[in-house]
Amino acid sequence: MKRINEYKKLFKVENAIDLKELKLTYRSLVKQWHPDKFQADDEKAAEAESMSRQIIDGYDFLVSIAPETMEANKEQYTKTITESPITDWKHKSQVMTLTFLDGTTYEFFGVSRVIFNKFLNADNLNRFAKRNIFNQYIYRRSMKAMQEA
Repeated sequence: MKRINEYKKLFKVENAIDLKELKLTYRSLVKQWHPDKFQADDEKAAEAESMSRQIIDGYDFLVSIAPETMEANKEQYTKTITESPITDWKHKSQVMTLTFLDGTTYEFFGVSRVIFNKFLNADNLNRFAKRNIFNQYIYRRSMKAMQEA
């Protein structure tokens, strides 16, 4: 959740993510912080490089959790969570990462350690996740897993 809030703050998003608004803000920020605007010996050059990476990462991240993106990917997400069993899981800083038998990996944001421990102790991981995780938390398809494939 911290990551979501940081990126929303960077892009000045207060409520739901609107992709058109996000794109306009992204372009404005990229123009403002593009590293080519600064000379190599300029003290702001390193800051611009860092900010431009953060802007690009933030934009990609916010697009991936936007309601429009989630709606567009809903069919594949539903197929994965209903037909493919969970094969691997991780939890770090309220981000729960689930990998399914079909090779798809999803990240769920805001999952507390308590919920994760209940998940680990459940008789049936898939049934617990269907009832308590899949439709309760903001999620996105893991970009790391997509890049590794």
